[in-house]
Amino acid sequence: MQVGMIGLGRMGMNMARRLLRDHEVVVYNRTYEKVEQIEQEGAIGSRSFEELIRKLNPPRVLWLMYPAGELVDETISTLAPLLDEGDIIVEGGNSYFKDDIRRARMLKTKGIHYIDAGVSGGIWGLKVGYCTMIGGDEADFKYIEPLLKTLAPIDGYLYCGATGAGHFVKMIHNGIEYGMMEAYGEGFELLKASPYGQNLKFDKVAHLWNQGSVVRSWLLELLESAFKKDPELSEIKGYVDDSGEGRWTVQQAVELGVSAPVIALSLFKRFQSRQDDLFSDKVLSALRKEFGGHAVVKKDE
Repeated sequence: MQVGMIGLGRMGMNMARRLLRDHEVVVYNRTYEKVEQIEQEGAIGSRSFEELIRKLNPPRVLWLMYPAGELVDETISTLAPLLDEGDIIVEGGNSYFKDDIRRARMLKTKGIHYIDAGVSGGIWGLKVGYCTMIGGDEADFKYIEPLLKTLAPIDGYLYCGATGAGHFVKMIHNGIEYGMMEAYGEGFELLKASPYGQNLKFDKVAHLWNQGSVVRSWLLELLESAFKKDPELSEIKGYVDDSGEGRWTVQQAVELGVSAPVIALSLFKRFQSRQDDLFSDKVLSALRKEFGGHAVVKKDE
């Protein structure tokens, strides 16, 4: 199957690499050096949207991997006049689900189909696969399913429902992630402050808890890795950014009248991290770096 991949950042580049295992991948990136890099691995490069579209056979599938927000809207506005009826745009970033609904309505007037794909896997997705949550028309989901089978691990993708459903499920996923990370951060803060903290090896504690414990998880594996690299997390500040999904999750909790205190407090804790420098915040910052390659603020910055 053919697919056009637009955006070769941390996620997009490795997704393109994984797709190359089974499919013909035509790529575009604003910085052409990345296009040249993956051309060496078998992708077909393009220097413009027009060239990208010429190299794809209708009905075309164009998969966007840009940061959520204005850039996605600008890209879709540029692509729409160049596409034909029946072509499919897949928005694979972390877009707000209400933006998906708006975009799908606009594109429908031009006969262009729109799929929202919530993708989780971070910098490890190339190796283990990308958990993918799909929203949009079910027929479009079935059309792109060969791509999903390549991208995801076994049982690692799901049709979630109408437009917006994929990104809504991914939004809640990230809200849960906030709460889990905060719990680990606070737990290790307590261990560090205890009378036993001086003698505990936190990487060994993280490893231990992954051996049959009810709190075992991939996040603990990543935390073990982070502690091995820097036992005191002394090289980073406990400054924890948020990319939007946690805020949207809390907003939805308010709109729906659903109690979500853990997720809400974990979001507010991230705000607090930009003022203090607690060990629990360093744990959160280290985890984001380990699973997603997110930048961390170093101690001297």
